Amino acid sequence: MKAIVYTQYGSPDVLQFKDVPEPTPKDNEVKIKVVAAAANPLDWHLMRAKPFLARLGAGLLKPKHDRLGADVAGKVVEVGKNVTQLKPGDEVFGDIFESGLGAFAEYACAPESALALKPANVSFEGAASTPVVGFTAIQGLRDTGHIQAGEKVLINGASGGIGTFAVQYAHACGAEVTGVCSTRNLELVSSIGADHVIDYTKTDFTRTGQQYDLIFDTVGNCSVAGLRRALKPSGRGVVAGFTTMLRLMEVALVGKLVSRPNGKQIGMMGTAQAKQDDLLTIQNLLETGKVVPVIDRCYPLSETADAIRYLETMRARGKVVITV
Repeated sequence: MKAIVYTQYGSPDVLQFKDVPEPTPKDNEVKIKVVAAAANPLDWHLMRAKPFLARLGAGLLKPKHDRLGADVAGKVVEVGKNVTQLKPGDEVFGDIFESGLGAFAEYACAPESALALKPANVSFEGAASTPVVGFTAIQGLRDTGHIQAGEKVLINGASGGIGTFAVQYAHACGAEVTGVCSTRNLELVSSIGADHVIDYTKTDFTRTGQQYDLIFDTVGNCSVAGLRRALKPSGRGVVAGFTTMLRLMEVALVGKLVSRPNGKQIGMMGTAQAKQDDLLTIQNLLETGKVVPVIDRCYPLSETADAIRYLETMRARGKVVITV
């Protein structure tokens, strides 16, 4: 089968489109004929081994695993002997990070617990675009941010992959949503459920005088001082991304120092986990139309390197998808 393989760290030039053996499912796994996969910042962080600390898990001098691609959607073609919920022919989607990645290929294997049935009203491309960003948005807003109906919630980076899901999820939770994005994306962010939009090229949301119950920062470019200004007395600031290691350290350390019990809380959310219950929540959001996938561009498998290059520009509107 054809797959994307990398054997050294570096730019997208290290990605190879080559023939590799087809995988064989373990007893608790299914084999998927991949129809679509989605690119995530996770992929280029692993590809470049940045930040350097990523090498501690991925391999100090070269990658321990030669595959990329966590988000996947496709058709089940084979099942292991212990699989009970899925069968050949089922259309599925999920996040296969914990089973070794490998979605950028014609076939991939994953435990059935990492997958759910694809909603019939959503394309393979749409389904593939949702798991990683969905886990991040749901766990960041619900578990870390404790979002409540009627609250004023601001999403920084509202037009990106996580942001477009987060805006829709916050809206579905009954929040009053403000999205922060660039000029060209104002209409998009309004169309997916934001009650208010702020153009960051013209306005610094931390200096408008407006305060929010919850700020979900998917970009990680806000200072702790800025987040504090924009939060209500008992507001929560949840940071899900970072632009530099210095900013990450500031949020992790200074945020903890300035946070107060029953007062303002600022910090990084933990690493999103691929939980089947949350995948079923994503499935329901898609089935009911409460979340509609936002896809910027689709690239064929052979052009995955170009897809990663585009993703690295940080200008994608929604998701970048690989079609197989």
